[in-house]
Amino acid sequence: MAMRPALLLPEIVLFLGALAALLGGSFLPRTRQWVTRVVAAAALVLAAAMAAVALAGPTAVAMEGSFTVDPTTGVARLVATLGALVVLALAADEIDGSPRESETYALLLLSTTGTLVLAGADDLLVVAVGFLLTSVPLYGLIGITGTAVAAEAAMKTYLLGALFGILLLAGVTLLYGVSGTTSYAGLADPLAAAPRAVVAAGVVGILGGLLFKAGGVPAHFWVPDAAQGAGGAVAAFLTTVPKIGAVLAAYRLVAALPDTLAWPLLVAVLAVASMTVGNLAAYTQTDPRRLLGWSTVSQVGYLLVPVTVAGRSDLALPSLLLYLAGYTVTNLAAFAVTTAFPRRRELSAYRGVGRRYPWLAAALVVALLGLVGTPPTAVFVGKLTTTAAAWDAGDAWLAVLVLLNTLASLFYYLRWIAPLYARPTAEHPEDGDPPAPWSRWTAVATANLSVLVGVAAGVLWAVATA
Repeated sequence: MAMRPALLLPEIVLFLGALAALLGGSFLPRTRQWVTRVVAAAALVLAAAMAAVALAGPTAVAMEGSFTVDPTTGVARLVATLGALVVLALAADEIDGSPRESETYALLLLSTTGTLVLAGADDLLVVAVGFLLTSVPLYGLIGITGTAVAAEAAMKTYLLGALFGILLLAGVTLLYGVSGTTSYAGLADPLAAAPRAVVAAGVVGILGGLLFKAGGVPAHFWVPDAAQGAGGAVAAFLTTVPKIGAVLAAYRLVAALPDTLAWPLLVAVLAVASMTVGNLAAYTQTDPRRLLGWSTVSQVGYLLVPVTVAGRSDLALPSLLLYLAGYTVTNLAAFAVTTAFPRRRELSAYRGVGRRYPWLAAALVVALLGLVGTPPTAVFVGKLTTTAAAWDAGDAWLAVLVLLNTLASLFYYLRWIAPLYARPTAEHPEDGDPPAPWSRWTAVATANLSVLVGVAAGVLWAVATA
Protein backbone atom coordinates (compact mmCIF):
# COMPACT_ATOMS: atom_id res chain seq x y z
CA MET A 1 0.00 0.00 0.00
CA ALA A 2 1.10 3.59 -0.64
CA MET A 3 0.79 6.76 1.41
CA ARG A 4 -1.38 8.55 -1.20
CA PRO A 5 -1.48 11.97 0.57
CA ALA A 6 -3.69 13.38 -2.20
CA LEU A 7 -6.60 11.48 -0.64
CA LEU A 8 -6.20 13.63 2.46
CA LEU A 9 -6.44 16.98 0.67
CA PRO A 10 -9.46 18.26 2.70
CA GLU A 11 -7.61 17.58 5.97
CA ILE A 12 -4.40 19.14 4.61
CA VAL A 13 -6.26 22.26 3.43
CA LEU A 14 -7.83 22.76 6.86
CA PHE A 15 -4.48 22.31 8.60
CA LEU A 16 -2.77 24.81 6.29
CA GLY A 17 -5.72 27.19 6.71
CA ALA A 18 -5.25 27.04 10.48
CA LEU A 19 -1.55 27.87 10.14
CA ALA A 20 -2.31 30.74 7.75
CA ALA A 21 -4.93 32.18 10.13
CA LEU A 22 -2.56 31.91 13.09
CA LEU A 23 0.48 33.41 11.36
CA GLY A 24 -1.53 36.02 9.45
CA GLY A 25 -3.22 37.17 12.64
CA SER A 26 0.18 37.84 14.21
CA PHE A 27 0.93 40.55 11.64
CA LEU A 28 -2.51 42.14 11.27
CA PRO A 29 -3.83 45.01 13.42
CA ARG A 30 -6.82 44.18 15.59
CA THR A 31 -9.16 46.16 13.35
CA ARG A 32 -8.25 43.91 10.40
CA GLN A 33 -8.33 40.50 12.10
CA TRP A 34 -11.47 39.78 10.08
CA VAL A 35 -9.12 38.87 7.23
CA THR A 36 -8.21 35.68 9.12
CA ARG A 37 -11.91 34.83 9.31
CA VAL A 38 -12.07 35.09 5.53
CA VAL A 39 -9.00 32.82 5.27
CA ALA A 40 -10.60 30.26 7.61
CA ALA A 41 -13.89 30.40 5.69
CA ALA A 42 -12.06 29.95 2.37
CA ALA A 43 -10.23 26.89 3.75
CA LEU A 44 -13.52 25.35 4.92
CA VAL A 45 -15.26 26.01 1.60
CA LEU A 46 -12.32 24.56 -0.35
CA ALA A 47 -12.19 21.50 1.92
CA ALA A 48 -15.95 20.97 1.51
CA ALA A 49 -15.64 21.22 -2.29
CA MET A 50 -12.80 18.68 -2.29
CA ALA A 51 -14.84 16.39 -0.05
CA ALA A 52 -17.80 16.61 -2.45
CA VAL A 53 -15.56 15.68 -5.38
CA ALA A 54 -14.03 12.75 -3.46
CA LEU A 55 -17.51 11.59 -2.40
CA ALA A 56 -18.34 10.81 -6.00
CA GLY A 57 -15.20 8.66 -6.39
CA PRO A 58 -14.57 5.06 -5.39
CA THR A 59 -13.57 3.91 -1.91
CA ALA A 60 -9.81 4.17 -1.34
CA VAL A 61 -7.31 3.90 1.47
CA ALA A 62 -4.39 6.16 2.36
CA MET A 63 -1.44 6.10 4.74
CA GLU A 64 -0.72 2.38 4.40
CA GLY A 65 -4.38 1.48 4.90
CA SER A 66 -4.80 3.40 8.17
CA PHE A 67 -7.24 5.98 6.74
CA THR A 68 -10.26 5.15 4.59
CA VAL A 69 -11.88 7.52 2.13
CA ASP A 70 -15.36 6.12 1.58
CA PRO A 71 -18.91 7.55 1.54
CA THR A 72 -18.92 7.63 5.35
CA THR A 73 -15.76 9.75 5.43
CA GLY A 74 -17.15 11.89 2.61
CA VAL A 75 -20.39 12.70 4.43
CA ALA A 76 -18.48 13.41 7.66
CA ARG A 77 -16.14 15.79 5.81
CA LEU A 78 -19.06 17.70 4.28
CA VAL A 79 -21.12 17.95 7.46
CA ALA A 80 -18.15 18.90 9.68
CA THR A 81 -16.70 21.55 7.37
CA LEU A 82 -20.07 23.15 6.63
CA GLY A 83 -20.94 23.02 10.32
CA ALA A 84 -17.68 24.80 11.17
CA LEU A 85 -18.51 27.38 8.47
CA VAL A 86 -21.78 28.14 10.27
CA VAL A 87 -19.81 28.56 13.51
CA LEU A 88 -17.61 31.17 11.78
CA ALA A 89 -20.76 33.12 10.91
CA LEU A 90 -21.75 33.10 14.60
CA ALA A 91 -18.22 34.21 15.53
CA ALA A 92 -18.58 37.28 13.29
CA ASP A 93 -20.95 38.82 15.85
CA GLU A 94 -19.21 37.61 18.93
CA ILE A 95 -15.44 37.94 18.55
CA ASP A 96 -15.00 40.46 15.73
CA GLY A 97 -12.08 42.68 16.80
CA SER A 98 -11.42 40.73 20.01
CA PRO A 99 -7.81 40.19 21.18
CA ARG A 100 -7.88 36.45 20.37
CA GLU A 101 -9.83 36.49 17.11
CA SER A 102 -7.30 34.86 14.77
CA GLU A 103 -6.30 32.30 17.41
CA THR A 104 -9.95 31.26 17.74
CA TYR A 105 -10.25 30.61 13.99
CA ALA A 106 -6.99 28.64 13.95
CA LEU A 107 -8.11 26.43 16.86
CA LEU A 108 -11.52 25.85 15.24
CA LEU A 109 -9.84 24.64 12.04
CA LEU A 110 -7.40 22.40 13.92
CA SER A 111 -10.19 20.76 15.91
CA THR A 112 -12.21 20.28 12.71
CA THR A 113 -9.17 18.62 11.13
CA GLY A 114 -9.00 16.21 14.05
CA THR A 115 -12.69 15.45 13.61
CA LEU A 116 -12.11 14.46 9.98
CA VAL A 117 -9.15 12.28 10.98
CA LEU A 118 -11.33 10.48 13.53
CA ALA A 119 -14.11 9.96 10.99
CA GLY A 120 -11.84 8.22 8.48
CA ALA A 121 -9.57 6.36 10.91
CA ASP A 122 -9.16 2.65 10.18
CA ASP A 123 -6.32 2.15 12.65
CA LEU A 124 -6.13 2.50 16.43
CA LEU A 125 -3.08 4.80 16.27
CA VAL A 126 -4.88 7.14 13.87
CA VAL A 127 -7.81 7.21 16.30
CA ALA A 128 -5.38 8.32 19.02
CA VAL A 129 -3.95 11.06 16.78
CA GLY A 130 -7.43 12.24 15.80
CA PHE A 131 -8.51 12.30 19.46
CA LEU A 132 -5.59 14.53 20.46
CA LEU A 133 -5.92 16.83 17.44
CA THR A 134 -9.62 17.32 18.18
CA SER A 135 -9.30 17.68 21.96
CA VAL A 136 -6.29 19.91 22.59
CA PRO A 137 -7.63 22.93 20.60
CA LEU A 138 -10.93 22.64 22.49
CA TYR A 139 -9.26 23.31 25.85
CA GLY A 140 -7.96 26.62 24.54
CA LEU A 141 -11.24 27.50 22.81
CA ILE A 142 -13.32 26.99 25.95
CA GLY A 143 -11.11 29.22 28.09
CA ILE A 144 -10.21 31.81 25.47
CA THR A 145 -12.73 34.40 26.71
CA GLY A 146 -10.77 34.66 29.97
CA THR A 147 -13.80 34.79 32.30
CA ALA A 148 -13.83 32.89 35.59
CA VAL A 149 -16.62 30.59 34.39
CA ALA A 150 -14.76 29.84 31.16
CA ALA A 151 -11.53 29.14 33.03
CA GLU A 152 -13.32 26.69 35.34
CA ALA A 153 -14.96 24.94 32.37
CA ALA A 154 -11.64 24.74 30.51
CA MET A 155 -9.90 23.25 33.54
CA LYS A 156 -12.66 20.65 34.04
CA THR A 157 -12.58 19.74 30.34
CA TYR A 158 -8.78 19.49 30.38
CA LEU A 159 -8.68 17.21 33.43
CA LEU A 160 -11.39 14.90 32.10
CA GLY A 161 -9.77 14.98 28.66
CA ALA A 162 -6.43 13.97 30.15
CA LEU A 163 -8.05 11.11 32.10
CA PHE A 164 -10.01 9.71 29.17
CA GLY A 165 -7.10 10.32 26.80
CA ILE A 166 -4.94 8.11 29.02
CA LEU A 167 -7.69 5.48 29.03
CA LEU A 168 -7.86 5.60 25.23
CA LEU A 169 -4.10 5.24 24.86
CA ALA A 170 -4.04 2.41 27.43
CA GLY A 171 -6.82 0.67 25.47
CA VAL A 172 -4.86 0.99 22.23
CA THR A 173 -1.79 -0.45 23.97
CA LEU A 174 -3.72 -3.43 25.36
CA LEU A 175 -5.31 -4.31 22.01
CA TYR A 176 -1.95 -4.00 20.24
CA GLY A 177 -0.36 -6.16 22.90
CA VAL A 178 -2.78 -9.07 22.40
CA SER A 179 -3.29 -8.74 18.64
CA GLY A 180 0.08 -7.52 17.35
CA THR A 181 -1.61 -4.99 15.07
CA THR A 182 -3.40 -1.66 15.26
CA SER A 183 -5.11 -1.98 11.88
CA TYR A 184 -8.86 -2.67 11.94
CA ALA A 185 -8.44 -5.01 8.98
CA GLY A 186 -6.29 -7.37 11.06
CA LEU A 187 -7.89 -7.02 14.50
CA ALA A 188 -10.82 -9.46 14.42
CA ASP A 189 -9.04 -12.84 14.28
CA PRO A 190 -6.28 -12.11 16.87
CA LEU A 191 -8.77 -10.54 19.27
CA ALA A 192 -11.11 -13.53 18.96
CA ALA A 193 -8.31 -15.77 20.28
CA ALA A 194 -7.03 -13.31 22.92
CA PRO A 195 -7.96 -13.29 26.63
CA ARG A 196 -11.43 -11.79 26.88
CA ALA A 197 -10.70 -9.70 29.97
CA VAL A 198 -7.80 -7.93 28.26
CA VAL A 199 -9.80 -7.32 25.09
CA ALA A 200 -12.72 -6.00 27.12
CA ALA A 201 -10.47 -3.63 29.09
CA GLY A 202 -8.87 -2.34 25.87
CA VAL A 203 -12.12 -1.71 24.05
CA VAL A 204 -13.76 -0.06 27.08
CA GLY A 205 -10.77 2.29 27.37
CA ILE A 206 -10.99 3.33 23.71
CA LEU A 207 -14.77 3.74 23.85
CA GLY A 208 -14.33 5.87 26.97
CA GLY A 209 -12.05 8.26 25.09
CA LEU A 210 -14.45 8.48 22.16
CA LEU A 211 -17.39 9.09 24.50
CA PHE A 212 -15.48 11.99 26.06
CA LYS A 213 -15.09 13.50 22.62
CA ALA A 214 -18.76 12.88 21.78
CA GLY A 215 -19.96 14.11 25.19
CA GLY A 216 -21.72 10.87 26.17
CA VAL A 217 -22.18 9.13 29.54
CA PRO A 218 -19.98 8.44 31.56
CA ALA A 219 -17.55 11.00 30.09
CA HIS A 220 -20.07 13.84 29.78
CA PHE A 221 -19.51 15.99 32.90
CA TRP A 222 -17.59 18.70 31.07
CA VAL A 223 -20.27 19.34 28.42
CA PRO A 224 -22.85 21.49 30.29
CA ASP A 225 -20.15 23.54 32.03
CA ALA A 226 -18.33 24.15 28.74
CA ALA A 227 -21.57 25.04 26.93
CA GLN A 228 -22.38 27.57 29.66
CA GLY A 229 -18.91 29.01 30.22
CA ALA A 230 -17.49 29.19 26.70
CA GLY A 231 -18.41 31.80 24.12
CA GLY A 232 -21.57 31.12 22.11
CA ALA A 233 -19.79 30.22 18.85
CA VAL A 234 -17.40 27.89 20.67
CA ALA A 235 -20.30 26.28 22.57
CA ALA A 236 -22.09 25.66 19.27
CA PHE A 237 -18.94 24.10 17.84
CA LEU A 238 -17.99 21.81 20.75
CA THR A 239 -21.51 20.39 21.05
CA THR A 240 -21.73 19.62 17.35
CA VAL A 241 -18.66 19.12 15.17
CA PRO A 242 -16.41 16.86 17.33
CA LYS A 243 -19.35 14.46 17.79
CA ILE A 244 -19.27 13.65 14.08
CA GLY A 245 -15.79 12.17 14.20
CA ALA A 246 -16.15 10.50 17.60
CA VAL A 247 -19.40 8.66 16.84
CA LEU A 248 -18.18 7.48 13.42
CA ALA A 249 -14.90 6.30 14.98
CA ALA A 250 -16.91 4.31 17.54
CA TYR A 251 -19.01 2.83 14.71
CA ARG A 252 -15.94 1.70 12.75
CA LEU A 253 -14.33 0.22 15.89
CA VAL A 254 -17.42 -1.74 16.97
CA ALA A 255 -17.92 -3.03 13.41
CA ALA A 256 -14.32 -4.34 13.37
CA LEU A 257 -14.56 -6.27 16.68
CA PRO A 258 -15.17 -10.03 16.89
CA ASP A 259 -18.44 -11.18 18.47
CA THR A 260 -16.75 -13.00 21.35
CA LEU A 261 -18.06 -10.43 23.83
CA ALA A 262 -21.41 -8.62 24.07
CA TRP A 263 -20.32 -5.32 22.51
CA PRO A 264 -23.84 -4.46 21.28
CA LEU A 265 -25.23 -4.74 24.81
CA LEU A 266 -22.44 -2.55 26.23
CA VAL A 267 -23.02 0.20 23.65
CA ALA A 268 -26.80 -0.07 24.08
CA VAL A 269 -26.47 0.46 27.84
CA LEU A 270 -24.28 3.53 27.22
CA ALA A 271 -26.83 4.83 24.69
CA VAL A 272 -29.74 4.50 27.09
CA ALA A 273 -27.70 6.04 29.93
CA SER A 274 -26.80 9.08 27.78
CA MET A 275 -30.40 9.59 26.64
CA THR A 276 -31.85 9.29 30.12
CA VAL A 277 -29.22 11.23 32.09
CA GLY A 278 -29.18 14.07 29.55
CA ASN A 279 -32.95 14.38 29.47
CA LEU A 280 -33.44 14.20 33.25
CA ALA A 281 -30.68 16.73 33.96
CA ALA A 282 -32.05 19.19 31.39
CA TYR A 283 -35.35 19.51 33.30
CA THR A 284 -33.90 21.75 35.99
CA GLN A 285 -31.77 24.04 33.80
CA THR A 286 -32.60 27.73 33.50
CA ASP A 287 -29.60 28.84 31.41
CA PRO A 288 -30.42 28.18 27.72
CA ARG A 289 -26.87 27.17 26.79
CA ARG A 290 -26.59 24.84 29.78
CA LEU A 291 -29.94 23.32 28.78
CA LEU A 292 -28.58 22.75 25.27
CA GLY A 293 -25.45 21.24 26.84
CA TRP A 294 -27.50 18.58 28.61
CA SER A 295 -29.62 18.20 25.47
CA THR A 296 -26.51 17.30 23.51
CA VAL A 297 -25.63 14.62 26.09
CA SER A 298 -29.03 13.02 25.41
CA GLN A 299 -28.54 13.33 21.64
CA VAL A 300 -25.32 11.28 21.91
CA GLY A 301 -27.48 8.46 23.25
CA TYR A 302 -29.67 8.52 20.14
CA LEU A 303 -26.55 8.65 17.94
CA LEU A 304 -25.16 5.56 19.67
CA VAL A 305 -28.21 3.47 18.73
CA PRO A 306 -26.94 2.78 15.17
CA VAL A 307 -23.51 1.99 16.66
CA THR A 308 -25.22 -0.65 18.80
CA VAL A 309 -26.52 -2.45 15.72
CA ALA A 310 -23.40 -1.97 13.57
CA GLY A 311 -23.07 -5.00 11.31
CA ARG A 312 -26.50 -6.34 12.32
CA SER A 313 -28.76 -4.03 10.30
CA ASP A 314 -28.34 -2.51 6.84
CA LEU A 315 -30.14 0.57 8.15
CA ALA A 316 -27.47 1.32 10.77
CA LEU A 317 -24.90 3.36 8.84
CA PRO A 318 -27.30 5.35 6.59
CA SER A 319 -29.45 6.26 9.60
CA LEU A 320 -26.37 7.36 11.56
CA LEU A 321 -25.15 9.61 8.74
CA LEU A 322 -28.60 11.13 8.26
CA TYR A 323 -28.96 11.74 12.01
CA LEU A 324 -25.53 13.37 12.22
CA ALA A 325 -26.37 15.77 9.38
CA GLY A 326 -29.78 16.61 10.84
CA TYR A 327 -28.49 17.06 14.38
CA THR A 328 -25.64 19.32 13.24
CA VAL A 329 -27.83 21.80 11.41
CA THR A 330 -30.58 21.76 14.07
CA ASN A 331 -28.29 22.16 17.07
CA LEU A 332 -26.46 25.02 15.35
CA ALA A 333 -29.80 26.75 14.75
CA ALA A 334 -30.63 26.60 18.46
CA PHE A 335 -27.21 27.94 19.48
CA ALA A 336 -27.43 30.68 16.85
CA VAL A 337 -30.44 32.09 18.67
CA THR A 338 -28.45 32.23 21.91
CA THR A 339 -25.60 34.09 20.20
CA ALA A 340 -28.15 36.46 18.69
CA PHE A 341 -29.15 37.38 22.27
CA PRO A 342 -25.87 36.95 24.22
CA ARG A 343 -27.15 38.77 27.32
CA ARG A 344 -30.29 36.64 27.71
CA ARG A 345 -28.90 33.92 29.99
CA GLU A 346 -32.21 32.84 31.55
CA LEU A 347 -35.11 31.11 29.82
CA SER A 348 -37.44 33.79 31.21
CA ALA A 349 -35.40 36.48 29.40
CA TYR A 350 -36.82 35.19 26.09
CA ARG A 351 -40.26 36.43 27.14
CA GLY A 352 -41.90 38.34 24.29
CA VAL A 353 -39.25 37.55 21.65
CA GLY A 354 -41.92 35.99 19.42
CA ARG A 355 -43.84 39.27 19.24
CA ARG A 356 -40.86 41.47 18.42
CA TYR A 357 -38.80 39.05 16.28
CA PRO A 358 -41.21 36.46 14.83
CA TRP A 359 -38.75 34.93 12.37
CA LEU A 360 -36.09 34.43 15.02
CA ALA A 361 -38.63 32.95 17.45
CA ALA A 362 -39.91 30.66 14.70
CA ALA A 363 -36.34 29.51 14.04
CA LEU A 364 -35.92 28.65 17.73
CA VAL A 365 -39.23 26.76 17.78
CA VAL A 366 -38.19 24.77 14.70
CA ALA A 367 -34.79 24.00 16.26
CA LEU A 368 -36.16 22.91 19.64
CA LEU A 369 -39.02 20.85 18.21
CA GLY A 370 -36.47 19.45 15.76
CA LEU A 371 -34.25 18.31 18.62
CA VAL A 372 -37.29 16.61 20.13
CA GLY A 373 -37.83 14.79 16.84
CA THR A 374 -40.95 16.50 15.48
CA PRO A 375 -41.80 16.10 11.76
CA PRO A 376 -40.87 17.28 9.21
CA THR A 377 -37.45 18.23 10.60
CA ALA A 378 -34.22 16.36 9.87
CA VAL A 379 -33.78 15.01 13.42
CA PHE A 380 -37.24 13.43 13.20
CA VAL A 381 -36.10 11.40 10.20
CA GLY A 382 -32.87 10.56 12.02
CA LYS A 383 -34.68 9.29 15.10
CA LEU A 384 -37.20 7.39 12.99
CA THR A 385 -34.53 5.59 10.96
CA THR A 386 -32.25 4.84 13.92
CA THR A 387 -35.22 3.40 15.81
CA ALA A 388 -36.08 1.33 12.75
CA ALA A 389 -32.47 0.08 12.65
CA ALA A 390 -32.70 -1.06 16.28
CA TRP A 391 -36.01 -2.78 15.57
CA ASP A 392 -34.60 -4.37 12.41
CA ALA A 393 -31.68 -5.84 14.41
CA GLY A 394 -34.06 -7.38 16.95
CA ASP A 395 -33.43 -4.81 19.72
CA ALA A 396 -37.08 -3.89 20.18
CA TRP A 397 -36.48 -2.91 23.83
CA LEU A 398 -33.94 -0.30 22.69
CA ALA A 399 -36.39 1.11 20.13
CA VAL A 400 -39.04 1.45 22.85
CA LEU A 401 -36.60 3.28 25.16
CA VAL A 402 -35.70 5.68 22.33
CA LEU A 403 -39.37 6.55 21.90
CA LEU A 404 -39.93 6.97 25.67
CA ASN A 405 -36.89 9.24 26.00
CA THR A 406 -38.04 11.28 23.02
CA LEU A 407 -41.41 11.83 24.67
CA ALA A 408 -39.74 12.77 27.97
CA SER A 409 -37.51 15.36 26.29
CA LEU A 410 -40.50 17.32 24.95
CA PHE A 411 -41.25 18.95 28.30
CA TYR A 412 -37.95 20.74 28.92
CA TYR A 413 -37.83 22.10 25.37
CA LEU A 414 -41.37 23.46 25.91
CA ARG A 415 -40.08 25.36 28.97
CA TRP A 416 -38.04 27.49 26.55
CA ILE A 417 -40.72 27.80 23.88
CA ALA A 418 -43.47 28.96 26.25
CA PRO A 419 -41.96 32.38 27.17
CA LEU A 420 -41.36 33.28 23.51
CA TYR A 421 -44.99 34.20 22.90
CA ALA A 422 -45.83 35.53 26.37
CA ARG A 423 -46.44 39.24 26.92
CA PRO A 424 -43.33 41.37 27.64
CA THR A 425 -42.86 42.64 31.18
CA ALA A 426 -41.11 45.64 32.72
CA GLU A 427 -38.10 43.42 33.41
CA HIS A 428 -37.99 42.20 29.81
CA PRO A 429 -39.36 45.05 27.62
CA GLU A 430 -40.43 44.42 24.07
CA ASP A 431 -37.88 46.67 22.36
CA GLY A 432 -34.78 45.93 24.44
CA ASP A 433 -31.71 43.95 23.38
CA PRO A 434 -31.93 43.71 19.56
CA PRO A 435 -30.48 40.50 18.03
CA ALA A 436 -26.97 40.35 16.55
CA PRO A 437 -27.29 40.41 12.73
CA TRP A 438 -25.08 37.48 11.66
CA SER A 439 -26.49 35.16 14.30
CA ARG A 440 -30.04 36.26 13.50
CA TRP A 441 -29.87 35.30 9.85
CA THR A 442 -27.78 32.20 10.56
CA ALA A 443 -30.49 30.95 12.93
CA VAL A 444 -33.21 31.48 10.33
CA ALA A 445 -31.15 29.87 7.54
CA THR A 446 -30.16 26.77 9.56
CA ALA A 447 -33.71 26.29 10.85
CA ASN A 448 -34.98 26.36 7.27
CA LEU A 449 -32.23 23.94 6.28
CA SER A 450 -33.32 21.58 9.07
CA VAL A 451 -36.82 21.47 7.60
CA LEU A 452 -35.49 21.18 4.05
CA VAL A 453 -33.28 18.20 4.94
CA GLY A 454 -36.25 16.59 6.66
CA VAL A 455 -38.53 17.07 3.66
CA ALA A 456 -35.84 15.84 1.24
CA ALA A 457 -34.84 12.94 3.48
CA GLY A 458 -36.39 10.41 1.13
CA VAL A 459 -34.07 11.45 -1.69
CA LEU A 460 -31.04 11.58 0.64
CA TRP A 461 -31.89 8.15 2.02
CA ALA A 462 -32.14 6.70 -1.48
CA VAL A 463 -28.71 8.11 -2.34
CA ALA A 464 -27.18 6.85 0.93
CA THR A 465 -28.49 3.33 0.47
CA ALA A 466 -27.83 3.08 -3.28
